[in-house]
Amino acid sequence: MKQTWRWFGPSDAISIGEIRQTGATGIVSALHHVPTGEAWSVDHIKERQQQIEQPEGVPSGLSWDVVESVPVSEVIKSQTGPVRQHIEAYKTSLRNLAECGIQTVCYNFMPVLDWTRTDLSYPLPHGGNAMRFDLVDFAVFDCFILCRKGAEQDYSAEIIEAAKDRFADLGDGDRRSLSNNIVAGLPGANDNWSLKDVRRHLGTYVGMTTEMLRSNLVDFLSEVVPTAEDLGIRLCCHPDDPPFPLLGLPRVMSSQSDYAAVLDAVDSPANGATLCTGSLGVAIDFDPVSFIAQLGHRIHFVHLRNTVREGPSDSNRHSFSESENLAGDTDMVATIRTLLAEEQRRRYQGRSDYEIPMRPDHGHALLSDLTRPSQPGYPLIGRMRGLAELRGVMHGCALISPGSDADICGI
Repeated sequence: MKQTWRWFGPSDAISIGEIRQTGATGIVSALHHVPTGEAWSVDHIKERQQQIEQPEGVPSGLSWDVVESVPVSEVIKSQTGPVRQHIEAYKTSLRNLAECGIQTVCYNFMPVLDWTRTDLSYPLPHGGNAMRFDLVDFAVFDCFILCRKGAEQDYSAEIIEAAKDRFADLGDGDRRSLSNNIVAGLPGANDNWSLKDVRRHLGTYVGMTTEMLRSNLVDFLSEVVPTAEDLGIRLCCHPDDPPFPLLGLPRVMSSQSDYAAVLDAVDSPANGATLCTGSLGVAIDFDPVSFIAQLGHRIHFVHLRNTVREGPSDSNRHSFSESENLAGDTDMVATIRTLLAEEQRRRYQGRSDYEIPMRPDHGHALLSDLTRPSQPGYPLIGRMRGLAELRGVMHGCALISPGSDADICGI
């Protein structure tokens, strides 16, 4: 797998020079300053490539391999407003990325909120910190800060009672901090939503069912996938994070069966998946080996991170924390072993995309991370530790795989 690193552009506190020292060979980036729904220009794309490949005029040895992401607007997700205009802008962005030689584009289809955490610096026993999602804290936000109509019907009596007690114990500063953590939006983006903004966006989804949102996703893909296929671009949808409904909104990319349905509905090699083990792994029934066995040929990008379920749960919704890469609920060794076998299959099939880009994700803040600024979940030392651990597993799996290449590939 190609080892990549997410970089948020010139405003990122971690420099391209530092990333080079981690051992990563590729960059995952995006034009976060371009408003959602507008097209990315060739000039802006080339400018970002220059910032990655030739910072201060000196070759870095790095390349911009994956776009994460070209955001899908709320207009497209809800199919309200100038949908055609936004879809045409999306196609233009794809054409311009292809002109600049970039072929892998990650996106997500989570309505209103992107990945959601209630604590961005949860203290760990060893002195570092991690991001965490606490279901009671989220119920506090939903029911007593956002005051969403009908919110209390979405939680068990036990969760509501615990949320009432916790809300009563929170001071004004703690309530603001919790709210800010949840509505932080896309990492690196220029969105700065207020509670009023969140309520307004929620209003566009009133009456939206899971089937309707999935239909909107399929409609979007039916429009943009033919363009991507003609351009040689691989689109790959990131899973819902966390993989269950929030704020009364449906989720449509939370499980293996969700992915199978959407990939089958628009059956093209340009319509693919981003396998994020941390997001999908929050679900108790997630099996990464099964996911890769069924859908591996459509995986275009991988986030290797881990989570551990701990704390309050409510039916299929769980509290969880970001864990060490090799210590969470997902079997990372089995995941990597199966991904390497998928790469071998691709080599035998003569696929040009046999090397799957991966990146470490949502690392713990460790050591100097604790005193230097960074995007929440994207520290230098913590992610470098994660990349080193993952690199070790990849080398170990490659060395000890039994049998011939054909045996490994199952062919």
